[in-house]
Amino acid sequence: MPETTYIRAGRGLSLFLLLAGVLGALASGELTRDRIASLADPAFRPSCTINSVISCGDIMTAWQSNVVLGVPNMLFGIAGFSALAALGLALCTGVGLPRRLWLLLQAAVTAAFGFVVWLISQCLYVIGALCPWCMLVWAVVIPLFWYVTVHTLRTGVLPAPRGLSRISYRYAWLGPVLMYGVLAVLILSRFGDRLW
Repeated sequence: MPETTYIRAGRGLSLFLLLAGVLGALASGELTRDRIASLADPAFRPSCTINSVISCGDIMTAWQSNVVLGVPNMLFGIAGFSALAALGLALCTGVGLPRRLWLLLQAAVTAAFGFVVWLISQCLYVIGALCPWCMLVWAVVIPLFWYVTVHTLRTGVLPAPRGLSRISYRYAWLGPVLMYGVLAVLILSRFGDRLW
């Protein structure tokens, strides 16, 4: 596929990218607000801290929340999800993007997905707490990775056998459903009735 080819997204994917960007930026913004408040007042208790398991405070103070050069993850979230929302808005107008931009988006959502999988493992098995705002980010990134990958396979941005492209498109809904199911089982098996 030539680099100068401009590839459009369908209306559904365009709206999903916009919505995912808005929801992710909202969650990141709320986490940032609570983190600033907790730095200003050590006795501050975030509104999303409900019990010993659903506890944003435990996660915000863990080293895992500042992985890259000590910068809080939520600041990267604000920037990344805001850019995603802008991209989704542009795609809603019907504009096509060059292949290299689709490849960049694919790389970004793949990195975000890998990071989210790592954060899930840290929350479940190291920190031992869940954050509702973080879980909103997880809920956004899982289908985001899946649907962008399906789009790049279907349009030939990522080279793949024709059969794989067709199957991934026909059963596009299955990936997120399975991933959400696995996540729910992991959360319930780790925390059980302590969630409530």
